[in-house]
Amino acid sequence: MSKVHPPHTELHIPVLLDAVLDVMNPQPGESYLDLTAGYGGHASIFMDRIGSEVSTTLVDRDDYAISHLEKFAKKGARLLHADFVTAAKQLIEEGKRFDNVLIDLGVSSPQLDQGERGFSFTNNGPLDMRMDRRQELTAEQLVNTAPSSELTRIIREFGEESPANSKRIAEAIVKNRPLRTTEELASLIKQTIRGPRTKTHPGTRTFQALRIAVNKELEQVKQILELLPLLLTSGGRVGIISFHSLEDRLVKQYFAEQREAGYEAELRVLTKKPVDGAISDVHNPRARSAKFRAAVKI
Repeated sequence: MSKVHPPHTELHIPVLLDAVLDVMNPQPGESYLDLTAGYGGHASIFMDRIGSEVSTTLVDRDDYAISHLEKFAKKGARLLHADFVTAAKQLIEEGKRFDNVLIDLGVSSPQLDQGERGFSFTNNGPLDMRMDRRQELTAEQLVNTAPSSELTRIIREFGEESPANSKRIAEAIVKNRPLRTTEELASLIKQTIRGPRTKTHPGTRTFQALRIAVNKELEQVKQILELLPLLLTSGGRVGIISFHSLEDRLVKQYFAEQREAGYEAELRVLTKKPVDGAISDVHNPRARSAKFRAAVKI
């Protein structure tokens, strides 16, 4: 598979950077693990703070991102082309521990900008939505093979769409198969869900739902949370940026469990309330829905 550098990666702005640096407070000589390194927005600043000669590991399951991260490998960073759960398990088996661990969840801006990736209905392309293009399952396969009941469940649970709309959209998809492009699906949803005009496209929730299902995003989050204490040094900090309520709810619940565990707790929560991107990072459009939570290894 040929590597193509996505456009505008140099303009990629790291989300909630000031808050992340303030809470995690990386120090010279500390180690750093970025489990969703993307195009290196956060990694670049962290490596400047801690020094490039120390242990830095950058992980991503997107080959576009890995290609772009090669410049950090030249500065001594280790690159792992894998989903963050697979990478975390590998690092734990190797006995690696880190002073700083960052997880920036969700789809990246360059992925949304590339129509051929199929993440966005604003840029027409094939119904793909794979963060890791080595995997077999695509959104097109899911849309064109899943039964109506399964599509209804996915749209309702992962898109937080209303039960009635979820069923209508699923039935419309099944009736109009095959669907091949993001434009076809978005247009079908717009015709199916009629109502008062809003700024939000009626297909937004369905596209989110399909992306989460294709990439098993919530399963990944659940698994990585349990692995965090094994990745951190004593006093090591972990920061997690989420972009929708389903992700943030899982992180919030896990941190609450740590808070309630008393003497058995492995982490101490550093953010009593999440840092809200709509308030703390007003100049970055991608940060509007972002929430940042952090904890430290006891």
